[in-house]
Amino acid sequence: MKKFINRPENVVEEMLQGFVVLHPGLARLPGFKVIVRADADTARDRQVAVLSGGGSGHEPAHAGYVGAGMLSAAVAGEVFTSPSSDSVFAAIKAVSGKRGALLVVKNYTGDRLNFGLAAEMARAEGITVEIVIVDDDVALKGRVQATGARGLAGTVFIHKLVGAAASEGRSLADVAAIGKAAVESLATMGVSFSAGTAPAVGKPSFELGEHEMELGLGIHGEPGVQRTEIEPADLLTDTLLTGILKEERFGGKRVAVLVNNLGATTEMELAIVGSHAVSFLEEKGFTVERIYAGTFLSSLDMAGISISVLGVTDEWVRWLDAETTAPAWPNVSKRSPVRIQGRIAPDVKIEVSSGAPKEAESEVGRRTRRAIEAACQALIKAGPELTELDRITGDGDLGTSMERAARAVLAALDSYPLNNVPATLKAIAHTLRRELGGSSGPLYGILFLRCGSTLEAAGTIGMEQWVDAIQEGSNAISELGGAKPGDRTMLDALQPFVLALKNDVGEKSSSEAFGLAVAAAERGAAATSQMKPRLGRSSYLGDRVLGHRDPGAQAVTIWLRAAAQVLSVT
Repeated sequence: MKKFINRPENVVEEMLQGFVVLHPGLARLPGFKVIVRADADTARDRQVAVLSGGGSGHEPAHAGYVGAGMLSAAVAGEVFTSPSSDSVFAAIKAVSGKRGALLVVKNYTGDRLNFGLAAEMARAEGITVEIVIVDDDVALKGRVQATGARGLAGTVFIHKLVGAAASEGRSLADVAAIGKAAVESLATMGVSFSAGTAPAVGKPSFELGEHEMELGLGIHGEPGVQRTEIEPADLLTDTLLTGILKEERFGGKRVAVLVNNLGATTEMELAIVGSHAVSFLEEKGFTVERIYAGTFLSSLDMAGISISVLGVTDEWVRWLDAETTAPAWPNVSKRSPVRIQGRIAPDVKIEVSSGAPKEAESEVGRRTRRAIEAACQALIKAGPELTELDRITGDGDLGTSMERAARAVLAALDSYPLNNVPATLKAIAHTLRRELGGSSGPLYGILFLRCGSTLEAAGTIGMEQWVDAIQEGSNAISELGGAKPGDRTMLDALQPFVLALKNDVGEKSSSEAFGLAVAAAERGAAATSQMKPRLGRSSYLGDRVLGHRDPGAQAVTIWLRAAAQVLSVT
């Protein structure tokens, strides 16, 4: 892997620093991976705040669309990993005023979970928040999958429309309605000749033969409808647009078109595709009001393109043409950029109580410490294994994400009230919620939070209480994410563990019961290799994942076994 980076684990942090240096109209929200308008403190009460974001690796999205006339803030996660709910919440608080906030969210499980949780947190503090979900991908239309269509590069059109409407002083209800209407009039389809390479992984997320292409893939490298022979540019453009026009979303036959470079496609190629796209659409009776070609929403260094078509009205064309200071939009204003005048806003802090004050560790505290250390070390050691498994069945980031979260828990270990097990579980929940990212962050967060709350309510802690707590934690995962056993998720390892432990309570020693329960979890994880995925990014691969364990379920067995070996020692 050859990339102009320093350390793979620092790429997102250094990239955000660079954005602020290169674009004086942008500023960094202290303490968070959030880029905001440098004039956010004065703009917040003039208009509805518009926020978006997602995993890094899609540059110039999303920070490149922050500016007057587009986004008020962009929230960044690690590479191909959704931002944490804390970062989204902090961004909402930093840029939202009395007119409220609109969140533009691409339809990925992690993004929906984290932005949705942050919206609830903001509403609890009196901030009015609306959400627009973008699901412009038409490649997998009609296929049975609970996750629905993906959000792709057409999202940038939504940023521009709602940003321009908000800057005109439209109400939150109006801006949200405009965004939702635009999503209904938008369709995107992509193709690639190669996958992108995440810095922390060091290898492409999938491999194609010399003469192969992947049609209809997602922006994280998730495969699409077909792997087929490479076609000439004109024929390939016809294929993409034919798939897009099948949606019949463009009744007025007036459209705007976006030809997007997914990372490693040249201007020469974009020009060839753009020219033929206009000819194809005009032959079908469409009027191409606007066409844009360039890098709008990439997938690292993927050699591919996507085409987005948006049905437009006179007002929408006006909003597409409206001035913006966002550096990545092609008709960016030529006015002098806004310079940062001191702090843009007070530091946004999210305080979480860790329970009782620190005291000398008891035997319970020492055992709790050993169990946490064992689980974290096991996940760190298993990082490469989980990364490779997720590269085959997902987007390749689970191993690095779990390793990062495990190191964060170890770093915070001395701050946990280890003598108080319920409070420690809650503290771990908040660490994971902040550090793990993606869909795993909120799911692990709610697992440990519900476990801690259940044990706290029980008053005493024995095997029966542990069974109840883990069962409640599993229920919480299902409630938040919509998964159930059999959907090929972490629950397929966690639920067998609970059931086995429940069957052996009072019948076997704790050591034997924990050992049998972990074995049941491992059988459950193994069984996922024959399950078709319904949720998450694996759901886009269909039968291709068969024969490989779900990496989320495998991760559960790794930390469960390590922790159980410590806890079962009498």
